[in-house]
Amino acid sequence: MLRLPAVSGRFYPSSPAELTALIRQYTKVDDANEPEHAKACLVPHAGYFYSGLVAGAVYARMAIPKKILILGVRHYPHGANAAILSSGAWRTPLGDVPIDEALAQALRAACPLLQEDGVAHSSEHSLEVQIPFLQVLQREFTFVPVALGSVRFEDLVIVGEAIGRVIAAASDEILLLTTSDLNHYENDATTRVKDRKAIDRILAVDARGLYDTCRNEAISMCGLGPTVAMLTALQSLGTARQELVRYATSADVSGDLSSVVGYAGMLLA
Repeated sequence: MLRLPAVSGRFYPSSPAELTALIRQYTKVDDANEPEHAKACLVPHAGYFYSGLVAGAVYARMAIPKKILILGVRHYPHGANAAILSSGAWRTPLGDVPIDEALAQALRAACPLLQEDGVAHSSEHSLEVQIPFLQVLQREFTFVPVALGSVRFEDLVIVGEAIGRVIAAASDEILLLTTSDLNHYENDATTRVKDRKAIDRILAVDARGLYDTCRNEAISMCGLGPTVAMLTALQSLGTARQELVRYATSADVSGDLSSVVGYAGMLLA
């Protein structure tokens, strides 16, 4: 299956030259620090105009490996709640990127909850907008796309534990790239308070705490499921350092403080 771009020309430029230049701008490094090997990261997935600087700040810090597992959101009601694609390629204006069939099969064997489903992925933007960043920064990579919809906490734990087992058993370095925006469509001051509560639980690698905090505090974090699965995987893999690289809201670009979306870029090494 060749998965064609769904949001090219809307969320990011359709011109290869313009797209590459924009990503280079977002990932420009001002210091001489060596790229960092991270187990996982959290990046936003809005249009590049709004969240590109936050995502780029994370990507600029990382030594991106050649195998990547992308945990994204299933924003739309169609398709499986835990959807994987195990073969084929994804196309962007920068070319085609192959799915890592061996890694996908290992994940499916470890987690029967994951269902082969192109419908959930066909129009989903959260994973797609990450691919051009990776194409510019790591030209030879394979990946596995996983989109999680409205899933129970217990199911998220099952997915996360399976991911942890597969990564731990792999001989190659695998980046667990997770994407989520934070609170949606409240005023800027309220969103920043709510987002800080969610960020604190992520920095603590506290999957249950993040899930409960978002539910109890009405934090509309669209990638709560993927992030809970990521934190569950990291609880078994272990992390030495967790860092909030950059935070912003859409108001930082638009100037509209009345209804914003929060964006966090985080490294977990």
